[in-house]
Amino acid sequence: MAGVEIPAELEAQRRLGPDWAAWFDRLPKLRDQLLSDWGLTPSGEAMFGFTSLVVPVRGPDGEAMLKIAFDGAEELEHEHLALQYWGGDGAVRLYRADPARRAMLLEKLGDRDLTGEWDLAACEIVAGFYARLHKPAPGRLRPLTGILTRWLDALEADRRDVPVPPRLIDLALARGRAFVGDPESVGRIIHGDLHYENVLAADREPWLVIDPQPMSGDPHYEVAPLLWNRWEEMDGYLRESIQRRFFTVVEAAGFDEDRARDWVTVRMVLNAHWAVEDAKRVDRALDVGERDWITRCISVAKAVQR
Repeated sequence: MAGVEIPAELEAQRRLGPDWAAWFDRLPKLRDQLLSDWGLTPSGEAMFGFTSLVVPVRGPDGEAMLKIAFDGAEELEHEHLALQYWGGDGAVRLYRADPARRAMLLEKLGDRDLTGEWDLAACEIVAGFYARLHKPAPGRLRPLTGILTRWLDALEADRRDVPVPPRLIDLALARGRAFVGDPESVGRIIHGDLHYENVLAADREPWLVIDPQPMSGDPHYEVAPLLWNRWEEMDGYLRESIQRRFFTVVEAAGFDEDRARDWVTVRMVLNAHWAVEDAKRVDRALDVGERDWITRCISVAKAVQR
């Protein structure tokens, strides 16, 4: 369909394995079915995230955004639940959802995100959303601790293949296991991927949050994405810049510093392992981008240590 072609940058995700390739094969038909079923007309060029196609549309709700997510992404399974529960309070409004097809019709927001703001001011803006978003989690959301157990088991099994200093792997495993046994590690809706590009300018509020990967978890889990994004801006002052961002968001949110530090360490080491898993899944060596990403993960984990 003219104007809503699948962006080549999104299509490049085919390299991640057969599940992705199968989804891309289904995606054009799925896109057209949803446009027809929901009475939507494309109103702009398609956009994309790492795991989704987003199409500007007009329909019964006026201007909106049709989002279709990769159906093999476990972290996106309950996105609609979080948006329903938030009800537009601090987050994009959900007009309708089809969970079986991983499709949602969303409020249209602006194009501007927090990447244009001073990074420390942006950290404070993000931290200002935490109290609004971290509501008591409904029972249908997956508990972070259950998923974390699986992630840690996989890391431990593969640790010899993960090019991360052994002391950081040991630390991540120890802190992660402690979190699994801690009742404070669950109970609140967490966004899971709340960084600068997932906060957009809006009309009804200056900024609104998009693209949750929700779980029932610990608010302190949220800090890490603010440290690994907008990386190039920290060139030459890496450790100091990471630390400034960390302390800015922890103070603005009223978080426990040590707990936030431990979650950053756990998340960064797990991120490095997932890059290894992606390569192993299709039986290839780590590429340059993946090696750079692992180096970034190590740098963040090291920078937040006392």
